Amino acid sequence: MFRLVPDDTTIPFMKGRKLGLAFSVILSVLSVVLAFYPGLEKGIDFRGGILMEVRTAQPADLGAIRTGIGDLGLGEAGVQEFGDASTVLVRLPVQGDEAATQVAVNQVRATLEQVSPGARLLRTEAVGNRVSDELFTGSMIALGLSMLAMMAYIWFRFEWQFAVGAIATLLLETTKVIGFLAVTRIEFSLTTVAAVLTIIGFSVNDKVVVYDRMRENLRRYKTMPLRELIDKSINETLNRTLGTSMTLLLSALPLALFGGDTLAGFAWTMVFGIVATTTSSIFIAAPILLFLGENRLRRGTEAPSPATRAASGT
Repeated sequence: MFRLVPDDTTIPFMKGRKLGLAFSVILSVLSVVLAFYPGLEKGIDFRGGILMEVRTAQPADLGAIRTGIGDLGLGEAGVQEFGDASTVLVRLPVQGDEAATQVAVNQVRATLEQVSPGARLLRTEAVGNRVSDELFTGSMIALGLSMLAMMAYIWFRFEWQFAVGAIATLLLETTKVIGFLAVTRIEFSLTTVAAVLTIIGFSVNDKVVVYDRMRENLRRYKTMPLRELIDKSINETLNRTLGTSMTLLLSALPLALFGGDTLAGFAWTMVFGIVATTTSSIFIAAPILLFLGENRLRRGTEAPSPATRAASGT
């Protein structure tokens, strides 16, 4: 059977526990700062407005299109290339009611015909302020409830030291994903919320697998120091962790590279989340467990003294 790493691998992961935790905390703090300044690039789902995808007969003259739409007085318009040189994405702020929105769309269509004859409007999306606010609130509630449910599951599934480690890791991972969205300027929309929810589920699944092995080894090796036991457990589950992560990565990476702009945000968020989740199980969750459980999980399981072994005949 093919193995990504040999079965007898003995990598001393816990030697880098302090560096891993410090690096993770710094990244998470920076991510929180970036989430507020410059902030996330909200998509039309959460920001509201009008989004139009336009296909031109020739490579689009973005400057001429931007000038023509700007002269309509519809507010600050965003014009950018979308996928190829002949596809353009036009963004407009909220125009008011449905009638005002339709008037604005018609004006833009007429302007495009003048600036770029033969241009076709491929799709139009319009979201009002009230709807966008409701979508944003609903998405935040969904994220919050998902995290609470996962935390509750882990808390009741394992000893409290395991639960605290998993919950802290989950929070650190989620903040890093938010920071990734802020740095890359990937739109924060319903699609990326779906990616974050998927990452949370994958993260908890990975933690449960590693923690199950640690708890099993705690019963099996009653005198092994906790640091060695954690290293042993991680090495024993390393093939499974890397195999699962590689499978997901091989599914998400082609979407990110060749799936087009519509799927790119979701796919790249997934790629980052998979990498962050895989490394966090080793360099965040495990060190936290070592710190919290070193004098508790091993209480009463110290190695017997030589005199005790001699008295018992062992």
